[in-house]
Amino acid sequence: MRQKLPISPNDGKHMLKIDNNISTFLIAITIAGGMLSTTIKAPKTSGNGEYSFMGPANAEGTQGAHPVWAASATGRIEPASGAVRISPRAGGRIENVYVNIGDRVSKGDILVRLDDEDARQKMIAAKAEAEVRKLERADEQVTGLAEDRRKLEDEVADARRDVFNAWQALDDTLELKRQDKARDSDVVAARDAISKSEERLDKAQADLKKLNTNPDMPLPGRLDTSLTIARSDLALAEEAVQRARIRAPFDGSVLNVMAHEGETAAPGPQAPLIIFGDLTKMNVRAEVEERDVSKVRVGQKAVIKADAYPDREFEGTVKEIAGALGSPRIAVRGPRRPDDVDVLEVVIELDGTAPLLTGMRVDVFFRQEGALAKKPASVASKTN
Repeated sequence: MRQKLPISPNDGKHMLKIDNNISTFLIAITIAGGMLSTTIKAPKTSGNGEYSFMGPANAEGTQGAHPVWAASATGRIEPASGAVRISPRAGGRIENVYVNIGDRVSKGDILVRLDDEDARQKMIAAKAEAEVRKLERADEQVTGLAEDRRKLEDEVADARRDVFNAWQALDDTLELKRQDKARDSDVVAARDAISKSEERLDKAQADLKKLNTNPDMPLPGRLDTSLTIARSDLALAEEAVQRARIRAPFDGSVLNVMAHEGETAAPGPQAPLIIFGDLTKMNVRAEVEERDVSKVRVGQKAVIKADAYPDREFEGTVKEIAGALGSPRIAVRGPRRPDDVDVLEVVIELDGTAPLLTGMRVDVFFRQEGALAKKPASVASKTN
């Protein structure tokens, strides 16, 4: 008969301690196994079938799939022409504002007119002076090259006057059109008259310049010189009248109007009267951080996301890359970027027509070179 050994009262405590240590060890192994399983899991894809920006590593320690995005950046939408800040070349009181926000205008259309009464009075006086000097010059007869020069100088002066009058006629026609007193065909005819008068002026100036290169050309006489000075004063007076008329630099749309009738306009970009741009084509001006500049190149494809359109993606192509780094000018979302981080400006041309507004902040993702990514469903449906 086997003899039973006495059981110490402390034996149960030792057994409980051993069981607790084993349980803790097993729990630790379970957690570590779960973390390892997550690490070797296949790369996660987004809802549209694309790989995320940083794919997880596979069992061999290499990237599970090529990442779609080589880099990302924050950008802003702008017209392809840029947002042009139109300021007057000379100060003056604003007499009329002819446009509103959103208006579509053609090159040369008057946007704002400043008070030009003083310039017009000087133009009238200069014109009278030029006519008097021309009558005086007629009393002095010349022949040969000097006579040819006079004819071409008269042609240049007449052509310059035609250009000035053609622009004034266009302004008058546009005003009548706003009052429904002129037709679109009248506006077209006025524009054609400007083109023809400018072609005439260019030809006359070219002919005069060619003639003056003749080594046998005599010096102009006193009366010829007096007429030339008077005509120069007239040209300056006409230019002052034209400077009082702020015109559209190209075909485009009025993005903003800061001019108000009765205010005094000042020259300089700090006080623009009109913000102008061509909205038929849109760009994104993005800021790529210094560490990612080597991952972006001209011709690279990019995807643009905007908060205003969370379910849409817009595609574009890198068109321009700045030649130097600079300080960031676009505020980023999320944690603030350090102030000492330099960025590289990159311009992306948007494909097709996008409903994005000028100044809208967007996120730009540059495609990885050679990545065969599935096109987002939203983009695919748009292109089809």
